[in-house]
Amino acid sequence: MSSMTRLIASTTVLLFISLISGRQTGVWANDGPAGRPPAVPLVVHDPYFSIWSFTDQLAADWPRHWTGRIHALCSLIRIDGRPYRLMGMAPADIPPLEQTSLEVTPTRTIYLWRTQEVEVRLTFLTPVLPHDMALLSRPVTYLIWDVRSLDGKPRIVDLYFDATGELAVNEPNQLVTWHRGQTEHLDWMRIGTTEQPILGKKGDNLRIDWGYAYVAAVRHPQTNTVVADHETARNHFCNTGRIPRRDDGNKPRAVQDRWPVLVCMHSAKVSRDESLKWHILLAYDDIVSIEYLGQRLRPYWRQRYADISEALAAAEEELPDLMARCQAFDEELLADARSLGGVGYANLIAISYRHTLGAHKLTLGPHGEPMYFSKECFSNGCIGTVDVIYPAAPIFMLFNNELLKATVVPVLDYAASPRWKFPFAPHDLGTYPLANGQVYGGGETSEEHQMPVEESANLLILAYAISRLDGNTAFADRYTKLWEQWAHYLEEKGFDPENQLCTDDFTGPLAHNCNLSIKATIALACYAEMCHMSGKIEEANKYRKLAEEFAQKWIAAADDGDHYRLAFDKPGTWSQKYNLVWDKLFGLNIFPSVVRQKEIAFYKKQLQPYGLPLDNRALFTKTDWTVWTATLADSREDFDALMNPLYRFIDHTPDRVPLTDWYWTHDAKLRGFRARPVIGGVFIKFLESPDLWKKWATRCARMK
Repeated sequence: MSSMTRLIASTTVLLFISLISGRQTGVWANDGPAGRPPAVPLVVHDPYFSIWSFTDQLAADWPRHWTGRIHALCSLIRIDGRPYRLMGMAPADIPPLEQTSLEVTPTRTIYLWRTQEVEVRLTFLTPVLPHDMALLSRPVTYLIWDVRSLDGKPRIVDLYFDATGELAVNEPNQLVTWHRGQTEHLDWMRIGTTEQPILGKKGDNLRIDWGYAYVAAVRHPQTNTVVADHETARNHFCNTGRIPRRDDGNKPRAVQDRWPVLVCMHSAKVSRDESLKWHILLAYDDIVSIEYLGQRLRPYWRQRYADISEALAAAEEELPDLMARCQAFDEELLADARSLGGVGYANLIAISYRHTLGAHKLTLGPHGEPMYFSKECFSNGCIGTVDVIYPAAPIFMLFNNELLKATVVPVLDYAASPRWKFPFAPHDLGTYPLANGQVYGGGETSEEHQMPVEESANLLILAYAISRLDGNTAFADRYTKLWEQWAHYLEEKGFDPENQLCTDDFTGPLAHNCNLSIKATIALACYAEMCHMSGKIEEANKYRKLAEEFAQKWIAAADDGDHYRLAFDKPGTWSQKYNLVWDKLFGLNIFPSVVRQKEIAFYKKQLQPYGLPLDNRALFTKTDWTVWTATLADSREDFDALMNPLYRFIDHTPDRVPLTDWYWTHDAKLRGFRARPVIGGVFIKFLESPDLWKKWATRCARMK
């Protein structure tokens, strides 16, 4: 695989794409409502084990890590001796089979190829079901092939798969070695660096270079495995229907030195009555995942499994059950999404589910507790950022409150430690994967460039959400001093914020920020609710009254005729008031409904072809905040009016990367960011329906 071949630009192919699952599948043309994912999730588990297709046709380019680096996976097929490509760009002289459809659901991605002779289906199944944290954490994706004859004639079919050492290195010049082993039913191969620099690098545009990538297949007379250089393995298969018999012994060597690959192949006869069904397991064992305040944390799945071999064996045994459970989960979730917001919203949910979970890493904390760490992908690489946890929270509020707790516990424990000396909440825990203390702004040494109102209010709102879902304040009571301290800070500083950053820090610091003032007001109301739940009636009454007073003052100070201002002292300005959504969803009723209604009416006049700008200062917007703002609407008609341009952006953006949350509304181009955890915020519409919220939240509580 020459570097020239690997960098050939692919041609964008217009095709019909199915994005909803099961018995109600449908197809949309390229101009349909969010019918084409900007990038397609293939193997998406965490910020390091995250492989996507950046094209419509799976054979038009190599699969890539979310950062854009090639993480080559290759699949080939021989039909009665004639070879075709299914996935990847090599061998270049082998034609691709004609791909006819693509389906993306929350837990699955399904490609279909069809000729007059055969139909080939390839499913990427990542069973990240939200109620089972060990399963969600288990780093195993299944690739499942299903081939059947269409013309009734029996045919000989050979299937091939390989994965390169790129999955286990940051740069392709790093040296790797490989080994093989087995469980009772599986043969596995692994590849990883010789150096194994565990947690040796921190930053944004990085890939993992410790631990091992695994490929495993069920032991079978018609299945063979080998570790070989890419050209020998692929060409031998295409020419003979076989692969080399012996593993390549030239190790260790650089990944780019003849590109060593882990290879599996399987052969069988197919007919109209008998199809070929075959699968492999693709996994990654990172050994150690995160460093938190100097302690190295293992992945959460280690709580259930002694090692990766045991995890692979369990994954193989559970596959039939997981296929059924994932299909049922996908069908029910997407049906609910369609009922809330139509096909466009269901498609957005389908492409956002694995995306969000794949921007987090679930670990065992210092005392065996779950700790769930987010990464600021392509923004600054921070880990455990509070104003990333906040927008991502709706997906966890909906599915599993324990996951929401796991995102805030590392931050709260840090904030309660002697290291954090400020009267407001921290911004972050460090730079991924090292959560050893705040690095943003003034870090631990200065208040300069901090987000004091933003982060303090975020955590108070999330604390109330957790308590509300639990039906008690047992969790929140562990951090009572922090809530008291931050509520007092917002009492003093929250209504009219000083010149400071908010979560939209790319717009720069802003004084008298009206949207930030809303957040502080809502946070105080949330704190009042927590106090009431824990029996602190006097404190509850005090902060409830304060929040109501803030809201009335806000209405007068922010009013600008037919809308409300960006900043109290800036007439003629406006902004999305997405923080107001919690007043509606929690039923706090701090602000009268006319505030939301006036804003929605104004927003509809500001729409650009691809969305609602974030505020009057620029034409860019945020994907997550757009959904929050649209959820302020009281009618489905108004929700759709604000959302339809977002669906159009998803379908038309020329930037083929995992869904961005920061883009231009006039031309659908990327402004920055990709693959970030904040996309979990698009699930917020579910929280508007008490019945749906209760159904999903209580189901997961029962199944834990």
